[in-house]
Amino acid sequence: MSFSAADHDHMARAIRLAEQGLNTASPNPRVGCVLVRDGAVVGEGWHERAGEPHAEVHALRAAGERARGATAYVSLEPCSHHGRTPPCANTLVDAGVTRVVAAMTDPNPQVSGQGVQLLTLAGIRAEVGLMADEARELNIGFVSRMTRGRPWVRLKTASSLDGKTALANGESKWITGPAARHDVQAWRARACAILTGSGTVRADDPQMTVREIATGRPPLRVVVDSGLAMSPSAQILAGGGVLIAAAVDDPARRSALEAAGAEVVRIPGPAGRVGLTALLVELARRGVNEVHVEAGATLNGALLEAGLVDEWVAYLAPTVIGHQARGLFDLPALTDMAGRRGFVLRDARLVGGDLRLVLRPAST
Repeated sequence: MSFSAADHDHMARAIRLAEQGLNTASPNPRVGCVLVRDGAVVGEGWHERAGEPHAEVHALRAAGERARGATAYVSLEPCSHHGRTPPCANTLVDAGVTRVVAAMTDPNPQVSGQGVQLLTLAGIRAEVGLMADEARELNIGFVSRMTRGRPWVRLKTASSLDGKTALANGESKWITGPAARHDVQAWRARACAILTGSGTVRADDPQMTVREIATGRPPLRVVVDSGLAMSPSAQILAGGGVLIAAAVDDPARRSALEAAGAEVVRIPGPAGRVGLTALLVELARRGVNEVHVEAGATLNGALLEAGLVDEWVAYLAPTVIGHQARGLFDLPALTDMAGRRGFVLRDARLVGGDLRLVLRPAST
């Protein structure tokens, strides 16, 4: 299947529109739509948040009667099932669109090709696969939840050049500069959940909120607290929207945390720890597409050891702290180099005076 240069231009625009829902569309996918008739754009739209009109509906409303005979460029296969809104495939048929170009098939089992089939049966020329990689990257968390049953896990670290995150006494403010810290807010904003450990909560008493960037829906804050050792007065509990995952069930401690506004779930795993895979499955059940992790070496190491890190955003400050400072990952000692964990570098750029690397496991 071949696509023209104009097809590429219009799909690129649809994907840029989809990005407008980066921080607001979840748990739904980020989708953009462009309607083109006789070479001219007659309507555009994107999906902003769940329960509201999809991208195709916005574009059709903007086009009006000009949609008849038009081509619809959509960054994701139009839906074919009744959810909180009617099926977009039917809406496109009713509007008289004659061609639909979708970047990728919807990984949702309720759709997964059925939207294209519906369009084809209605006599519409439906094509899939234009700029599929770009569309998939935009919805990497939604794809993960639909195909693997768990969210996409993005681990963020900030360290010195020698891989240290804090001094031996715990002092860590600030290793990186203000530009890097602002950049982190953008990663938080796009995530559905921010995950940390009880050790980080005790040491730093963070809020783990999104600041400086509007989201429309604050991410769920999740704390792995195997022994329910958190203080009910921890700042992260302020304002609610916190899920605490525990391995034990201590009624008194659980009640105190619940009284402070948290929801506590027991997800026991090996060695008296929280089952991290089971926790991710639970988050997927709650509609979480992307998990942003900001934690200490213990939880970082446990996630990496379990093969649950899908992406690593590493900020490196041009400083050296020394070998006695705290490291990035608590992992078992290796006996040979064959056991090292490899990553593929996907992006490297300066953010202020710091270097930001985006990496993915070599086995992904």
